[in-house]
Amino acid sequence: MDTKNIFINFFIKKVGICLILGMFFKDVIGQNELKSHLIREIKNEKVSHAQLFLGQSGYGTLPLALAFIQYLFCENKRENDSCGVCASCKKNLDLQHPDIHFTFPIVLAEDKFCDPLLPRWREIIKEKPYFSYEDWTEKIDKKLRKPVIGTDESAQIVRKLALKSYEGGYKVLLIWKADEMNHVFANKILKILEEPPEKTLIILIAENQENLLQTIVSRTQIVKIPFILQSELSAHIQNKFSLESSLADSIASQSEGNYIQASYLISGEDIQAKNREIFIQLMRCAFKKNAIDMINWAEEISQFGKEKQKNFLTYSLYMLRHCLLKNYQMGMLSMLSKEEEEFLKNFARFITNNNIFKFYDFINQAYFFLDRNANPKLVFTNMAFNSMRYIHLA
Repeated sequence: MDTKNIFINFFIKKVGICLILGMFFKDVIGQNELKSHLIREIKNEKVSHAQLFLGQSGYGTLPLALAFIQYLFCENKRENDSCGVCASCKKNLDLQHPDIHFTFPIVLAEDKFCDPLLPRWREIIKEKPYFSYEDWTEKIDKKLRKPVIGTDESAQIVRKLALKSYEGGYKVLLIWKADEMNHVFANKILKILEEPPEKTLIILIAENQENLLQTIVSRTQIVKIPFILQSELSAHIQNKFSLESSLADSIASQSEGNYIQASYLISGEDIQAKNREIFIQLMRCAFKKNAIDMINWAEEISQFGKEKQKNFLTYSLYMLRHCLLKNYQMGMLSMLSKEEEEFLKNFARFITNNNIFKFYDFINQAYFFLDRNANPKLVFTNMAFNSMRYIHLA
């Protein structure tokens, strides 16, 4: 390791600042089977020209893709990772390789093409390679307007990929949040997806396959990115944030294999308490069948940001799951805080086999609708009245 990297690693370890330069497979949390698969694909020279990395951002879709690309370009490949010291790796580490092109959602009222935003793209990856669509929106637009991949960018892509490789090897196009590209853009890249120039790799990263044209999906090799195993996520956040093992286990359990959700919980000291307060408030007004309180509750939570809303839904599933564990004496309640345990002493009996699946269905449905930009007030009003409907079925 050169002097620069030694200093950086020392600085990160001692000061606790998250500074990522590039992406190695070792930087990707868990996903060991997928790492091995991607490495074999390159070693066996069987790299599919168009691949769709499908999974939630918090599972590591972008970090895996970046590590895969870096390994593909590495001039001195190690057994399980890129070397980090060759000329190609150094360019990748700085996200400046001339044969790697990035396309991502932008606010079309401000820009028509992605290139002007490349400095901010590099910044956010260096700051935190595990980031969400909402994080990116906040990064590029103070008004928080919805970014999309627009029509004009397609011409840029075709032009870039038609050029010869600067260094005589692969050309790579990475399209992040491909499920946010409009239909005109999608139709215009169909031909290049089906018949790309020689030694061209196109990687699409998406969370929702349903938002992609079937003609796009059919032209790609799908690489499904699963959630991070709880044990691996817990070990990582325990080490990174110096947490006690019980707290790390609790956060990993609530996050359901999503590192972005886990880091979100860790970064805000009162998030756990706020989620608990909102959950208890919902269940109490639902039990009392107080329609005015339920509407007020929906109004309050609809003002939160999308990530906070999704985090609350995940927390609700976590609490309902622990109600069953308490009812059937399956243990694991050590993951709960004292306040949560105290509430569940009286509440858990209202969650049984008679209603748990109904709760799970409408909460997962609420998450689905929020992900697709549904009106949050309608989503949470529906959630409140469904809670009232089903809590009395216990």
